[in-house]
Amino acid sequence: MFKKILLAVLVAAPLCLQAQTLKFGAVNPTEIFNVMPDVATANNTLKSVQDKYEAQAKPLQEELQKKQTELESLMKSKAPDSTIEPKQKEFEDLYTRYQNFMQQAQKDIQQQHDTLMAPIQQKLVNAIQAVGAEGGYAGILDANFLLYKGNNIEDVSAKVKAKLGIK
Repeated sequence: MFKKILLAVLVAAPLCLQAQTLKFGAVNPTEIFNVMPDVATANNTLKSVQDKYEAQAKPLQEELQKKQTELESLMKSKAPDSTIEPKQKEFEDLYTRYQNFMQQAQKDIQQQHDTLMAPIQQKLVNAIQAVGAEGGYAGILDANFLLYKGNNIEDVSAKVKAKLGIK
């Protein structure tokens, strides 16, 4: 009797599992992120910061080029080392200042990028999670990484865009 019940359970178990179909969604978060209006605003802000740093770097670049030209002309005219060495030191100091400025500018731009983009990325993640919860999905996958998309995976990009108010 026990064997018959065990056999019935073993036969019925795969049928019960087959009856449960899991619902999955797929979304292209990069595509949606790039069309979010907040991203365009953040990019404009970053562009103005970058333009500000470029304007500040321009006089340094010009001075650096001037020093380099002076140094090269002294070397071509075979000026004594006592004349070349101080000019070379000035050039090297200015070059170091310029490099430090550019590194600091790049660091600041990256920091501002991260600060501006983080809430936008979180907004996208929240929208994807909301669509997943509302739609009863077992999971939502990144469409960029799907090697095969079967019939049980629905593209939910339009739903996420609607949740974000994007047409």
